[in-house]
Amino acid sequence: MQLLTTTKTDDFASFKTAFDTETEKRMNAGLTLMQMWRDADDAETVLCLFDVNDRGRAQDWLQTEQQTGTQVSGRFLKTA
Repeated sequence: MQLLTTTKTDDFASFKTAFDTETEKRMNAGLTLMQMWRDADDAETVLCLFDVNDRGRAQDWLQTEQQTGTQVSGRFLKTA
């Protein structure tokens, strides 16, 4: 299972620094970053694809991120 997140940011450099410092937090939530993209048509949008080890912990992480004011949304995906 994977999680595709979309985050809005007006400062990618600051976003990336903060993102990198929270690697352990994501790992504890059962998430492993597979790929990060910047939207070619919207410089304020960052998409991240994570491998999900534990959907419950990943869902909790996503809800916590949203509650703390991070402009992030996510979708859980499975291979068809």
